[in-house]
Amino acid sequence: MAEENNRSENIGGYRDRPWIPRFWDGITFFAWMRILAAHRFRIAPSRIGMAVLIAFIGLLNSFLAAVQQLLLGRRIRATALQGDPIFIVGHWRSGTTLLHEMFIVDRRHGYTDSYACFAPNHFLISRWCLAPLVGLLMPKKRPIDNMPFGWERPQEDEFALCNMGLPSPYLSLIFPNEPRRYERYLYMEGLTADESERWKNGFLSFLKSVTLRERRRIVLKSPPHTARIRVLLELFPNAKFVHIYRNPYSLFPSTMNLWRRLSTDEALQIPTYQGLEEYVFETFEKMYRRFEADRSLIPAGNFTEVSYENLVSDPVREMERIYRELGLDGFESVRDGMRRFIRERSGYQRNRFDLDPATKREIGRRWRFFFDRYGYPIDDDSATEDAKPDSADSAATANPSTRGGEDAPIQAFTTAPGDVPPRHRPLQRPWKTSAQSPLSR
Repeated sequence: MAEENNRSENIGGYRDRPWIPRFWDGITFFAWMRILAAHRFRIAPSRIGMAVLIAFIGLLNSFLAAVQQLLLGRRIRATALQGDPIFIVGHWRSGTTLLHEMFIVDRRHGYTDSYACFAPNHFLISRWCLAPLVGLLMPKKRPIDNMPFGWERPQEDEFALCNMGLPSPYLSLIFPNEPRRYERYLYMEGLTADESERWKNGFLSFLKSVTLRERRRIVLKSPPHTARIRVLLELFPNAKFVHIYRNPYSLFPSTMNLWRRLSTDEALQIPTYQGLEEYVFETFEKMYRRFEADRSLIPAGNFTEVSYENLVSDPVREMERIYRELGLDGFESVRDGMRRFIRERSGYQRNRFDLDPATKREIGRRWRFFFDRYGYPIDDDSATEDAKPDSADSAATANPSTRGGEDAPIQAFTTAPGDVPPRHRPLQRPWKTSAQSPLSR
């Protein structure tokens, strides 16, 4: 893909080092060995040390998991969630992390933090001692961008499922050159009754553990949940959902960078990236067709959505609207905290990527349904100078908004007027059943 050769050097994230903990360092020994055995131990020689180290750490995780279960297992099982969760859904790199962090400015909301997702089997008993020690080795930024990292920051609950030994599409990052074995768990399709029940029970157990510590309604964000609406509603009939979406010309190169970087850092093989571009195209299509087919199942008043571009251009107004449409009260009590959060993020520097004309044409062709659905323009003049979609996202850095005051945009995120004109209030759902959804056919 020509985009890889032409992409800007201004890519955020940390520089990998051998001592940096991996996502899988919180997994139990037997879960780790099952994954290795399923892939017939096809480990690159240079990654054998990583595999062995994770196995030894897995023994500690297994011991601590047994201790937590002995001490707190009964209390965890008896814990009731503080209301059905609020789910933030959307494709990878669409702004889910930003929206998650904005939600938890409201102290009434609980969340799954990075340590809980790193050590889901024992975080209730080990946080006080292991979190500070392991934290000394942790980078200050996420691997894929300039977003800050820390144990107390919100994290995707999908990583917790991985470390609990539950199947997840993220486990394919460990053996990126092998056929993907876990895609059924992205769409929750083709599972046996036992497989489905085990996944649901494990997910619910983790949320109960988080609630035991938080005692607040949990806000979750995980892009795979975008394709799991039906299953999540079976578990939590009154859950609320916020969908965030973004210009596909920005999503595609950023998602390619995401999977390249994570498979490079986290894999037990030297990734070849063969078939990655097609995987990104196909996963996006399947994810959104499943989402559009199932979203009508969400009860009225439990769903809203926001474009990334609108969120960063007027964050306070958009968050106030989200609260109102979800029936969440008390926004006035968090308005000042939201403004402080925005000021703190005003200096954030985004990754920048280039798109070659051929890839740009393919994005417009393959994802045209999304462009049409969400009101983004397709650039048909692909023979002109290469577009720089993410530079449009940060155009306000060079052309800052003239609107001042505390409700000003998140400057470095903001899209310049006219570059990406999404509809401000798209998706007024005109259909009554999933069969009538224009994307479910």
